[in-house]
Amino acid sequence: MTVSRWLPGARLLASYRISWVRRDVVAGIVLSTLLVPQGMAYAQLAGLAAITGLYTMILCLIGYAAFGPSRILVLGPDSSLGPMIAASILPILGSNGSPERTIALASMLALIVGAIMIVAAIAKLGFVADLLSKPTQIGYMNGLALTILIGQLPKLFGFSVSANGLINEAYAFVHGLASGEAVGAAAAIGLVSLGLILALGRWLPRIPGVLVAVVVTIAASAALDLADHGISLVGTLPKGFPPLTVPSIESVSDLPLLIAGALGIALVALTDTISTASSFATRTGQEIDGNGEMIGIGVANVAAGFFQGFPVSTSGSRTAVAEQAGAKTQVTG
Repeated sequence: MTVSRWLPGARLLASYRISWVRRDVVAGIVLSTLLVPQGMAYAQLAGLAAITGLYTMILCLIGYAAFGPSRILVLGPDSSLGPMIAASILPILGSNGSPERTIALASMLALIVGAIMIVAAIAKLGFVADLLSKPTQIGYMNGLALTILIGQLPKLFGFSVSANGLINEAYAFVHGLASGEAVGAAAAIGLVSLGLILALGRWLPRIPGVLVAVVVTIAASAALDLADHGISLVGTLPKGFPPLTVPSIESVSDLPLLIAGALGIALVALTDTISTASSFATRTGQEIDGNGEMIGIGVANVAAGFFQGFPVSTSGSRTAVAEQAGAKTQVTG
């Protein structure tokens, strides 16, 4: 009884049906092809190396599968957390922005987020997510979406800007376009990908548009040698499993900034998770366990933090993909 209470994954395996294997495996394959490019992209959005996105995905999926109460909820790197992670660690990095220190700070941030979640769950604070009104959540998400959009526009057109802040970044983007900094091939790839995603979402919604766009751009990269046309590629990634590391910080004075950032990330991750879990639980007849979700998210973040990962949250879009692909349990992850 104690094991099943604290390890919902063990209870799931005890009641697992052989007939679910095929559906979970198929859904896992579909989800993997989507998670790999998204994980790398969201890592770079947070200012980290692409490989850390893959490390994060592996460990957070395992952590939530063991301790999370939802049958099909999918956790992982998230676009809404990327800017928050960057905003939390960039002031600490300053001019000493080595890749090793960046990863250490992001991993420490994940550990703090996980600790906050687990402590809050033990204190039965799962109801906190219900205190944020729907208009507040919608306003926040729309503002965040606009910030991410403006910040990513230069990359879409193949150049970079050094401005900070929404207005400054928008101005720098327009100035870059006017100055002829855009790379035609990069813009073409980006706009064609967006067109594919929007068209498939409109006319063939059951086909994952992001996955199709990724496959098409990979094929184009191989066939047309896009690196020679000014397009930046991820390049060769390190091989092997993520190494177990204990992140450290250079000064205790860094902790207040990390804790402040972690509190904001934890709140956003919790509200995202509760709203997504509620939506999918309504369809499957499951009950929402707010404190259980906090434990699941907390363990997922701790697992990622010990293996060079960064904070994670629930993804409604990836959960929808898993559901549409036939996922029955967390074995999919």
